[in-house]
Amino acid sequence: MNLLADIINTGLDTIVDVFPIVAVLFGFQVIVIGKPPPNLKGIVVGFLYVLVGLTLFLVGLNEALFPLGKTMARQLTAPDFIGGNPNVVHWRDYAWVYVFAGAIGFATTIAEPALIAVAAKAETVSGGTVRSRGLRIAVAIGVGTGVAIGAFRIVTGTPLQYYIIVGYLFVIVQTIRAPRAIIPLAYDSGGVATSTVTVPVIAALGLGLASAIPGRSPLIDGFGLIAFACVFPIMSVLGYAMLTSWLEARKNPPKDTEDEENPP
Repeated sequence: MNLLADIINTGLDTIVDVFPIVAVLFGFQVIVIGKPPPNLKGIVVGFLYVLVGLTLFLVGLNEALFPLGKTMARQLTAPDFIGGNPNVVHWRDYAWVYVFAGAIGFATTIAEPALIAVAAKAETVSGGTVRSRGLRIAVAIGVGTGVAIGAFRIVTGTPLQYYIIVGYLFVIVQTIRAPRAIIPLAYDSGGVATSTVTVPVIAALGLGLASAIPGRSPLIDGFGLIAFACVFPIMSVLGYAMLTSWLEARKNPPKDTEDEENPP
């Protein structure tokens, strides 16, 4: 009964949350454009699917993913697991935390629906130049790396802003040297990587780590992992584009036109 009540309450909240989207779309369609929406039946059915899917997804987050993230963080930071003095925090004792953070960041990003949709569109628009799978893997590597470094920051308690400033400095340098066509997509990758699947799991992991590690504050140290998950995919996609361009240039070096015009 508790689960059923939770589903009903979450469904009602989802209807309230989705209503502004429906109001804007139908308002512009009817008032501004002045025509009824095409395929109204299909649109209504699609919105019903959205409501049901969001409701079940949010219930699943609260029932499974949030508790699982906190439980894993608590188990990986337990004194009997890491050994050593439980009151003394040393970053080397939490190696498995970094491994788990990187792995869960990679796995959730690969399953991210927003990234799947954007990667598929990018492959279509680019005519196959940008591969959907390659883009998703590059973004996932970036998120996994960022979450692992973010977990290190929580363990050490170092200020968040230093990591983000250095990260964006790298992004600026990469932007200057990266192929122009990939830059907008790389910047968008940071946003689509932190969506419905990735954000709840990463947030739960950060709060769980900050609650379990001695001397850390869930408010000050627990948040910030999502910032890492936004910056590092930009770096990884730009790096991926720069690497593929370099390999392509080595594979097909430009011909020496001057030698061709002046043969010996």
